[in-house]
Amino acid sequence: MDKNELKYIQSFAQKKHWLQESVYLIEGPKLLEEALKSNVELKKIYATRDWLGSNDIGGVEFEEVDEIMLSRLSQLQTANQVIALVYKKDVQKTDYSKQLTLVLDGIQDPGNLGTIIRTADWFGIHHILVTEDTASMYNPKVIQSTMGSCFRVQVQVADIEQILSQNTLPVIGTLLSGKSIYEAVIPVTGFLVIGNESKGIRSGIQTSITHPVSIPKFGEAESLNAAVATGIVLSKWKMQ
Repeated sequence: MDKNELKYIQSFAQKKHWLQESVYLIEGPKLLEEALKSNVELKKIYATRDWLGSNDIGGVEFEEVDEIMLSRLSQLQTANQVIALVYKKDVQKTDYSKQLTLVLDGIQDPGNLGTIIRTADWFGIHHILVTEDTASMYNPKVIQSTMGSCFRVQVQVADIEQILSQNTLPVIGTLLSGKSIYEAVIPVTGFLVIGNESKGIRSGIQTSITHPVSIPKFGEAESLNAAVATGIVLSKWKMQ
């Protein structure tokens, strides 16, 4: 591997780079396994001899690297056998009337976003709309924490206030003043809004909420993690 290619891959540690490029970086056997069985297109794989010898990568371009080189390429504290560059998918048009669409308002922690994407995948949610100030889908920490769900769930940056204000579908929102999630009826289709970890849902979006719900507190914790809240609401949605 020449120095330019090494520097190119290492540059994915920088936000400006992974936002602008047409590819993003994935690492580790689990993510590569999920990528190879998904409909994503891999640009190139960099892996150890052992990993290459035990995995069928089809016609994907690859380069064998040793553990030392892999550690220089990796964004992880400990490199894990394989990394790859994956082409970003084009955003597909979505008919919001036929599904429940998850809406994230300012979720800024990459681990939270990755876990929410993984949770959405678990409950069969295929489309997530996010505000511009939400963490980027292509942040390596987000990709890693999705555990492969990033290949199946479409995440789209959008003007949330405009979309919700121009739509007639139900909008569920998690608000302290909302009806208890254990008593509320969650519409089958529409939008489910999850707010910022500390500030909640911004006022411009709150005006579009038609079905405010809350998660009752039984203990002394000050707040509930956004990813956990997402799982609770989606679980109630599926129970119906």
